[in-house]
Amino acid sequence: MATAAPKGGRAGAPEPAPDWEAIERSPEFQELVAAKRRFIVPATVFFLAWYLIFVALCGYAPDFMARSVYEGLTVGYVWALSQFVMVGVLGYAYLHRARTVFDPLADKVAEHAQRTFGSTDPGGRFTKDPATAPATTTPEVRR
Repeated sequence: MATAAPKGGRAGAPEPAPDWEAIERSPEFQELVAAKRRFIVPATVFFLAWYLIFVALCGYAPDFMARSVYEGLTVGYVWALSQFVMVGVLGYAYLHRARTVFDPLADKVAEHAQRTFGSTDPGGRFTKDPATAPATTTPEVRR
């Protein structure tokens, strides 16, 4: 097993470098990848289908797409604008899933790697740095 340079330039024995392939084979990592795949693949297929149906209707059903919904606003315009709404909805859904599912699974992977490679450093390479981590609470707004 290779060794990495000491974290933060500290003196002493270098910490062992993680075996990334072993981490990749771990059940925790496999669970994380499977959970992400179960969300990303269907969401991508749904959005691409939504877009391709729009394109197909524009080409093959122009009369339908030109039908007025409200004072000159056509089905085509509504469908085109719904693409932006769909991006926002899917983006929000991903962020929610990341916060509630993916992040806890990623923490399990990091804990497994920390146990496996036995770093004595409590703020080891798999620990989130509070200085660079995004805030978990909303900052107060000055008025």
